[in-house]
Formats: sequence, structure tokens, C-alpha cells
Amino acid sequence: MSTPNAQSKTTAAYVAQASIAFGVSLIGAGVGILYLPLDVWQRGFLAMSVLFLVTSSFTLAKVVRDRQESDSLRVRVDEARLEKLIAEHDPFKAA
Repeated sequence: MSTPNAQSKTTAAYVAQASIAFGVSLIGAGVGILYLPLDVWQRGFLAMSVLFLVTSSFTLAKVVRDRQESDSLRVRVDEARLEKLIAEHDPFKAA
């Protein structure tokens, strides 16, 4: 009894939409910071904050993805072990 591959595939349109949304939001934040009526050091602080937010978002997404992949792999290994035990078990054999 085999289980179907549960990994989902992303379409090219979804990747393009996510990339465009990321680019538009990052450019929008940059333009917003650029045109704020603030001193240069305040704009720099906001720009560094946005940069830190972006990089930490990528890191968080990678950690969540890696955890999901490791959980998925562990479940598949456990299922394979269980199937092996069931296949090797003979209910009519005396203990």
C-alpha cells in the first residue's frame, strides 16, 4: 500500500505573483521612507529596519519550510517501518 506524494507543486504564475508582490512592497516601502519629512539618520534607521524585517522574514520562511520537510520525512520513515513490520508479521505463527 503506497501513499501518494503529498508535496505540492507551485505554479509559475504563483511564483511570479509572489515575486511581483515582494518587489512592489519593497519599492513602496523604500519610496515611502525616501519621501518622509525626516532627517537622513532617521531615514537610514527606517531603511535598516525594513531591510532587517525582509531578511528575518526570509529566514522565518526557511525555518518553517525546513521543519515541515523534516516532519514529512520522519512521518514517511515511520510509515515505511510500520509497513515493513506488518508485511513481516505472520498472525498464524506461534509466539
